[in-house]
Order: sequence, then C-alpha cells, then structure tokens
Amino acid sequence: MIDPKEPKYSKSHEWVRYDGDDVVIGISDYAQESLGDLVFVNLPEVDDELTVGEALGDVESVKAVSDIISPVSGKVTEINEALLDSPEMINEDPYDAWFVKVTDVQETEDLLSADEYDEFVKEEEA
Repeated sequence: MIDPKEPKYSKSHEWVRYDGDDVVIGISDYAQESLGDLVFVNLPEVDDELTVGEALGDVESVKAVSDIISPVSGKVTEINEALLDSPEMINEDPYDAWFVKVTDVQETEDLLSADEYDEFVKEEEA
C-alpha cells in the first residue's frame, strides 16, 4: 500500500506520484469518499495526450459523474485496465488504484504536499 503522504495533490483532488521521469495519477481518498460507491470508470487510451487542467476521463458513482482532471501535460503510456472491470477498487484503496501512467511530462499544475492538501480540504469544507 502507498503512504498517502507520499504523493503530491491537485486542488481538483487527484494525486500524482513520480516514478522516475514518469508520473502515476489517481484520485484522493477525500475524492472517492465524497463521490460514494464508484460504479464506472472512463479512461483515456494509451498514447493519448493529456493537457494540464483538462479532463483525462471520468468516474461515475451512485451520486454523479465527475471528471478526472489531469494535473499534468504528457502522453499516456499505460492505463489501469483493472479499474474498467472493478471500479470499486478505487473505493477500497484509492492510493493503489491508479488511473494512468504518463510520460513526457511537460507541464504540471501547482501541486500540493500532503499537509498542504489536508489544509486545502479543511478550508474547502468550512
């Protein structure tokens, strides 16, 4: 299991973990908890280009459909195909249930440390 203090976070509740020159993207525990039980995941294709601040896919819960916003610009090298058949994996362990791996990262959103993200969430809930 990945320590939730390890990744960096976006203000749209995605996490980013660096893996060498590449990045791995998922959604935070706060995001999956807010969404409720996830029933469907829509992911990009391998070789798709992602643009920071734009949707890279979406998740559907019993409550709503929510975009997954890309915190980086780059090229998708791998998608987590297991999520397509078992989106509940995100609810079970959001830090192990990554969405995509991205290479050629050229731009990143202003990412927050885990402590900064915790403070951001507290302010957002207030």
